[in-house]
Amino acid sequence: MDERDVRILKAIADLGTGSPERINEETGIPVSTVHYRLNNLREAGVITNDLYDLDLDALGLGVTVLVEVLADYAGEHADVASTITEIEGVTTLLSTMGETDFVAVAHLPDDKAVGRLLREFERIPAVERTNSTYVIETLYDDARALSSYSTESLVEALVDE
Repeated sequence: MDERDVRILKAIADLGTGSPERINEETGIPVSTVHYRLNNLREAGVITNDLYDLDLDALGLGVTVLVEVLADYAGEHADVASTITEIEGVTTLLSTMGETDFVAVAHLPDDKAVGRLLREFERIPAVERTNSTYVIETLYDDARALSSYSTESLVEALVDE
């Protein structure tokens, strides 16, 4: 996979469509090239159906981490939630009752990214404590997780050198 493939996949996630014309408008990649690369991504198993769902393992985002967050905040609950959703890789954020205030789900490329993710949580002043769990097997997940990443981060993590 190269940078053009990643940019096409990111455009699909952001636009919610696999229209080669719309992808061309978003990325500047010629329509004929978009068609060709979409077919190659299907054959490689990265695109799994006509809805452009992605197999995150095949893409390279196969490490899933659940982060329980205990927060102590004086401000608004929504402000803390907004800060958490800005962390790259966080694809789901749940507000919970009980000891845990939030549960975040992150899809990451490797262990190094897990360390970065946890450091990002530590930088949030309202976060008192986290408890992280590696997922052994994903039984169901939203395949449009790319929308939580910047294109630059995806290129850095996923493009073959």
